[in-house]
Amino acid sequence: MIIYDFLSELFGSPVLAAFIQSFIPLIFLIPFALFAVWLERKVSAFMQDRIGPNRVGAHGWLQTVADILKLIQKEDIVATNANKPLFNIAPVLVFAGSYLAFAAIPFSSAFIGSGIDLGLLFIVAASGFVVAGILMGGWASNNKYSLLGAVRSAAQVVSYEIPTVLVILSVVMLTGSLSLYELSEMQTSSFYNWVIFGGTAPTLQKILLIPFMFIGFIIIYISSLAEVNRTPFDIPEAESELVAGFHTEYSGMKFAMFFLAEYANMFAVSAIVSAIFLGGYQSPFGYLGNTIGWEWLVPIEQFFWFAAKGIFFVFVQMWLRWTLPRLRVDQLMALCWKYLIPIAFVNLLIIGIIVIL
Repeated sequence: MIIYDFLSELFGSPVLAAFIQSFIPLIFLIPFALFAVWLERKVSAFMQDRIGPNRVGAHGWLQTVADILKLIQKEDIVATNANKPLFNIAPVLVFAGSYLAFAAIPFSSAFIGSGIDLGLLFIVAASGFVVAGILMGGWASNNKYSLLGAVRSAAQVVSYEIPTVLVILSVVMLTGSLSLYELSEMQTSSFYNWVIFGGTAPTLQKILLIPFMFIGFIIIYISSLAEVNRTPFDIPEAESELVAGFHTEYSGMKFAMFFLAEYANMFAVSAIVSAIFLGGYQSPFGYLGNTIGWEWLVPIEQFFWFAAKGIFFVFVQMWLRWTLPRLRVDQLMALCWKYLIPIAFVNLLIIGIIVIL
């Protein structure tokens, strides 16, 4: 963890270095959220044969900045019958749960966050904060639409965590690690070593594993869409039924925190999927820095690949939003309990048999 070592040396205090390091993902997240909102508007406009934002800044790229400035100036309204303490804590808790995931996500070999060995389990556990915050916000709003959206969200997230964990277990059986840093380091040299292609297993084992690892990849990506409430799984905030779902009563910066948490979640799950299956921050083609003898350039290249893979999967989430219709509640639960969980369980057994044999 080169950045942590540098900060420790600079300030002479490991505690202060860890505190400062904890803010580094935020430096990435805020510009990313601004870019992602602009990108989503442009992607939807392109798919619907429209122009999209094009007035504020070149091609409308400053439109999101203008929207944030407007949100900051909005009045902070709390409904008369709302439970004010819980109402105020909820958006903070939702964002904190989303931000916690970045503690275990390696941005490059020079910045690994906490680097904990049980990183994947930590991320699954941290998502519980988001569920608690959404339930708290929905109940504290004293609004039937908010409460219904919050209950839907809790049921959805808890259900789709099961196929997610089953896929994670199948990857752990193959790699022997729950650390995203170790998983990324195992998938170096070439895309041929990515977990989706069987990782560093012998050639015959790779051939047998590829279809089942691909199934696991599809399952965890579908589950990640459900966990971040993205279409076709956005029933917790279904505009046609629930006004705005669990954040109906929120305005100003509290609403902005829910908004930021959603885009932080979108990137977090995309980064996790790419770290587990697609090499994480590793380049599929080697590093220019190693070729020309500039080793200091390698972590920068790694960050580029990490961000590029994450943004690509965020783009796919946006693409699906304007392609697929929203599922009903019963369809959403049926997809999870009748299809994804049984398929993930059978997939886990088959991968375990292949690894043992």
